[in-house]
Amino acid sequence: MPSEDLQRILEAMEKPLRFASGNDYANLKNLRGLEPYVSGWLEKASSLSLSPAKKGLLQKLGLAVKGFDRTDLPAKKARIREFQIIFQELKAEDTPPLLPPPITTLEEFRQSRKDLQTPIQFIKGVGPRLSEILKKKNIRTVEDALFFLPRLYEDRRQIKSISELKVGKLETVIGTVLRSEMGIRHRRRTFEILLGDETGTLIAKWFNFNPRYMKGRFRQGMRLILSGEIKTFQFQKEMHHPELEIIEEEEKSTQDGTLTGKEAVEDSLHFGRIVPIYSETEGLYQRQRLIRRILKSVVDQFACRAFSGIPEGVCQRQGLIPLAEAFRRGHFPGPDEDIALLLERKSPAHRRLIFDEFFFLELGLALRRSGTMMEKGVAFPITHYYTKQLRGLLPFALTSAQERVLTEIEADMRRPHPMNRLLQGDVGSGKTVVAMMAGLLAIEGGYQAAIMAPTEILAEQHFFNVRPLAEALGLRAALLASSLKKSPKETLGQEIRAGKIHIIIGTHALIQEGVEFHKLGLAVIDEQHKFGVIQRATLKKKGYNPDVLVMTATPIPRTLAMTLYGDLEVSVIDQLPPGRGTITTRVFNEKERFRVYRILREEMTKGRQTYVVYPLVEESERLDLKDATQMASQLQRDIFPEFKVGLIHGRMKSEEKEAIMADFKARRIHILVSTIVIEVGIDVPNASVMVIEHAERFGLSQLHQLRGRVGRGKDPSQCLLVANSRVSEDAGRRLRVMEQTTDGFKISEEDLAIRGPGDLLGTQQSGLPEFRVANFLKDFDLLNEARKEAFAVITGDPLLSLPEHILMRETLKERWKGRLELATIG
Repeated sequence: MPSEDLQRILEAMEKPLRFASGNDYANLKNLRGLEPYVSGWLEKASSLSLSPAKKGLLQKLGLAVKGFDRTDLPAKKARIREFQIIFQELKAEDTPPLLPPPITTLEEFRQSRKDLQTPIQFIKGVGPRLSEILKKKNIRTVEDALFFLPRLYEDRRQIKSISELKVGKLETVIGTVLRSEMGIRHRRRTFEILLGDETGTLIAKWFNFNPRYMKGRFRQGMRLILSGEIKTFQFQKEMHHPELEIIEEEEKSTQDGTLTGKEAVEDSLHFGRIVPIYSETEGLYQRQRLIRRILKSVVDQFACRAFSGIPEGVCQRQGLIPLAEAFRRGHFPGPDEDIALLLERKSPAHRRLIFDEFFFLELGLALRRSGTMMEKGVAFPITHYYTKQLRGLLPFALTSAQERVLTEIEADMRRPHPMNRLLQGDVGSGKTVVAMMAGLLAIEGGYQAAIMAPTEILAEQHFFNVRPLAEALGLRAALLASSLKKSPKETLGQEIRAGKIHIIIGTHALIQEGVEFHKLGLAVIDEQHKFGVIQRATLKKKGYNPDVLVMTATPIPRTLAMTLYGDLEVSVIDQLPPGRGTITTRVFNEKERFRVYRILREEMTKGRQTYVVYPLVEESERLDLKDATQMASQLQRDIFPEFKVGLIHGRMKSEEKEAIMADFKARRIHILVSTIVIEVGIDVPNASVMVIEHAERFGLSQLHQLRGRVGRGKDPSQCLLVANSRVSEDAGRRLRVMEQTTDGFKISEEDLAIRGPGDLLGTQQSGLPEFRVANFLKDFDLLNEARKEAFAVITGDPLLSLPEHILMRETLKERWKGRLELATIG
């Protein structure tokens, strides 16, 4: 029962309603002054200590009574029915939700997982047609729906009248459509809705809109709820591009003009509270109420089944609320939630869900590292037979950073467990030489080394650099590419199996079925984040737990490195070879091309060489030959007839490319026009200018890699970025970053900020659990905390075999979907 004070107030408010509905509503025409009468009693009720649900119903009653006295008899009759339903709700007992007992056994856990995989189609109000629309938002199961958190929240705890709206404030208001129309203001097309309530008028205005969608959408008399910043124009209050919702239910009525009833009760979802706003898709535009009803049904039925098994001690240390509560509060926040934290996605609900995702990511990485430490590997008998000879062949001494990293790699290779190491270094820091040295340490012990690159071009460049050194040492290196014809590929396969090839270089062809090694001891994987974790694991299976060295030519921000390579030890070559010249970067537009050509001529007159590079077409290896081919001809014929122009592209045969590069290195070619991404592995100290055409079409890391092809000699070098005069905001930002810094780590941080984590991971980085809530760029502090806790768990229980960790282990297996590649996890 409600409190005595509330009971008294409700009885007082109900008296005129009973009178009005008597004699089949015959007395309704004599009812006067209901709005001020009810409003007075509601003011008294506002001082009572009531539950959030009761407060919401009273506020809803206040909204429903507004303007009552000025409506016609059928509308009054519908409103009276609505009031009666609200009074029934107010008189009902506040009952706390019944929570199921906590999940403690494996059987209960598996049943909860089964429940959460219930297809969304079977939720009341969804059905087959709507479930197809929800699939566009990746909502297929009730678990998907639980993770489909609101994109923002609206504070509808205080819905104001139009006269109470304050200019410059974010406000929420309800109004009736007086008219809607398209027009032209200051040469801009606009769409306007004039809304009114009993206190004044407000204009909702759009400058960017779909005319076909907006026209005829808003009928006169329709009630809307709007949220947005209040502006003023010629003394008239306006909202520009507001969040908008049509209050359809309040207008729906039966044939005799009365409200159907069920929808009125539901309004506590949409008013008098912090209201969730979800992202929409085609078929769901302006259907926020429908989405909310579906999500409410899912949360009420299934949030209590959510469980992940994070240890209680971790939850207490991190101040985490239970997972089920996080889903409830994330979708339908209580009246006392901090809306600023909700909007920043830093509320207790968001914090728990983000931590949960990070924890199981890091737990998997920690377990993988732990498993590697326990696996038996090759303890190489290192003699330095080949590495000493290689040092004698090199025309330079290794830097102290290279020596330090080699010492770390050698220590790993001597241990009886597989090496799992990430080698980072900026452009030109000498990672390939270090990888070659590591390969020779394996070969000394009677094993083979493999180098896997993400593209055929990059694999070829490694091959061109490695082969002459290998041959000088009496060893054989071979290139295994997918483009190789059947017969030579079979012959090469036989030689690899027989152990006649010592260093095998290739693309993903290395991990295809049918490729067998004699004794694979070291797998070097270049440009790791272009491969998935699955490919890495597959290459590893080609030998008996070979050592793995992952190289990246793109310095990776610590955020990304921690996420992608949490299971690896990290080595950094943080020093460039001595005697390198500085590189100046400048941006030119198309009209300034003559200045670019002048710089090229000046440099070549001094005896230097230059590159001119064209971009890839989309994200493939199929290249736009036309422009580069024509450009090479034009440069040779019309602009630099006195110099030799060479052309290299991806459709040339391997021997042709090798011949062109040999001519360039021998200074027989002065300008090398290229359609291929000569990002890595080309070292011509005499080349001093890099011209990048259509620079706006390249990513930051690509631009940085290309720039790294110059500046390898002692003379100053230049990187000239030729861009379209009109570029996107992101492209402009990339070009400015290139002008400002040559530090690869700073560039990678900027790249991450511009492109976002999803883009930078790439579509092939499929070996990690998906993030549905977390963003490791924005939530980095929480990632750190989750990492510490996860690694501590594995330190105490390396196989997750303790009874208290069984349910957590089950969650881990499911999140990683079999991608952990460890027998220890089943």
